[in-house]
Amino acid sequence: MSTDDAGNPGGCPVHRASDGRDTAGDDGGAGGRGGASADAARPRATVLDSDPHGYRLSQAIDAAGAADEQHVAGADFSLFGAALNLASHLDVTEALRSFVDRAARLTGARYAALGVLDSRGGTTAFVQVGMTEEEQRALKHPPRGGGVLGAIPVDGPLLLDDLTEHPDFGGFPPGHPPMYSFLGVPVRVREQVYGRLYLSEKPGGFSAQDAEDMMSLAEAAAVAVENSRLYSEARNRERWISVSQDITTTLLEGTEEEEALEMIAARLREVSEADTALIILPSVGDAWACEIADGHHAQSLVGLVFPPDGRAMTVLKEGAGLVVDSLTRLRTLRLPELAQFGPALYAPMMLRGEGRGVILLLRRIGGKEFDRADLAMAESVAGQAALALELASARHAEDVASLLDERARIGRDLHDLAIQQLFATGMQLASAQATLTERGHDELAQLVEDSLSSVDESVKQIRAIVHSLREPDAAVVLVERLRREASLARTALGYAPSLIIDVDGTVITDDAEQASLTTLVDDRVGSDIADDVVAVVREGLSNAARHAKASSVQVRVSVLGYGFTGRVIVDVTDDGVGVNPAVSRRSGLGNLAARARRHGGTFSMGAPESGSGSLLSWQVPLT
Repeated sequence: MSTDDAGNPGGCPVHRASDGRDTAGDDGGAGGRGGASADAARPRATVLDSDPHGYRLSQAIDAAGAADEQHVAGADFSLFGAALNLASHLDVTEALRSFVDRAARLTGARYAALGVLDSRGGTTAFVQVGMTEEEQRALKHPPRGGGVLGAIPVDGPLLLDDLTEHPDFGGFPPGHPPMYSFLGVPVRVREQVYGRLYLSEKPGGFSAQDAEDMMSLAEAAAVAVENSRLYSEARNRERWISVSQDITTTLLEGTEEEEALEMIAARLREVSEADTALIILPSVGDAWACEIADGHHAQSLVGLVFPPDGRAMTVLKEGAGLVVDSLTRLRTLRLPELAQFGPALYAPMMLRGEGRGVILLLRRIGGKEFDRADLAMAESVAGQAALALELASARHAEDVASLLDERARIGRDLHDLAIQQLFATGMQLASAQATLTERGHDELAQLVEDSLSSVDESVKQIRAIVHSLREPDAAVVLVERLRREASLARTALGYAPSLIIDVDGTVITDDAEQASLTTLVDDRVGSDIADDVVAVVREGLSNAARHAKASSVQVRVSVLGYGFTGRVIVDVTDDGVGVNPAVSRRSGLGNLAARARRHGGTFSMGAPESGSGSLLSWQVPLT
């Protein structure tokens, strides 16, 4: 029933009369079907005035028993029966299909269709009866709602003897069956035009009574649509509550931040019937980027940086969500990657009045628009996502506190137990040395002397360790700090990682002769950069322990050159599963990129030359 694809091909002019009716122009002209006279062929185009009180279903019920029943094919298809049938449907699709089918039967029309409109008047759904599957396949798309269809008044029917002679008729698309008699009726829901009912090809044409009956049936359909909407909202609310409960359970179980956010994105996409869900979080510097993505084209959207004056950041600053009917219709769209989507919903992740991120739900072009109920529920779940970030931060602080407590305990044990035991051993060795000397066993006495020196050296080392545990970063050279991080990572990894530190290609070992290289590292690497180097090694080892599933990890820290021309390079290599493209966020890696950028350096995460496992590479100049 597509009559809206071109301009007026020269049909008979139709004028609007003062009483609201369309009448043929005085110039007449032959038209219609057959060789009738000009007056007989002149098209009847009537727009019926609507009752100011609306067409009430009670009128249809009263009319059901009237004598004028020639337009109704039996009691089963009466207006009253049709209205009751519509009211019995809770599914909106079934209700609309029943509405179109009943309208065709009540009027005797060969063709009937309903076009559901979006917020801009375009057709978003189309239900029809009468056309064969072959005829439907011949048409490339359903009517867009223009032409004669767009001429249907918002408050009354449009009645035509021959729609081809209407001024707005633009011809039928190829493969469309011919149609002449036409009745168009608006379907209004909550004072807005929800859709339009199109009827065509009734033998003998449609009557004013048909128009009145269809307006009444349209009111019944509006009630059915509203009931279906309320029922659908109630069901959706149940699903949203279920998702909210799942998220709460996940948070209480202590799930890691990344895993929790991935679950939130997946469940949100599912419950909102979106095609893609994005979670936008702080990135490098002041930038905000997509860190979590799920659904259609998710992989290509990870890392997408959102402009500071865009809609996502506006939502974050204002703390209020936003629904966009279609991104493709926006005059300005700064992110071309989003042009492949239509309806969009922005929900800020707010916690105690502070924005932590934005959840963006997307549907493909032509998809159903999001409504206010979707936004309200999405904002609620977004608040839980913000809580997930808060809990993850709190757990991290708790882990750090536990680590510091463990270091303090180890320090006490080393001081109170190990050192005391070594002192006792040293005293026993000193006594043994004196006895051996008295008896003239000088060689054995010398061996004991060497052992005693080793004990003294061990005591010094333990004291240094105790001092570094009590004051982790005070007066400790960078090399020792890096060795400590490698030692602490043993627990999380389940094995000891390999640590290699070199200066201009010379590897630093534990030999006393290389003490000067240890000092040289501190001389070349300033304290500010040294803190970042330690943080990078710590995060690299932590990331390998959580994600790599590796059997070995190697950390190499290289100090090359001096000053502006020199640089420090940190490489963390593992033989694990490698960089998984399905994983959209790796906690802490954005922080490493920020540290590199602050010093004018670079950061990357990829595969090593071997092709297996992963390689974290971080380097900055020695400024």
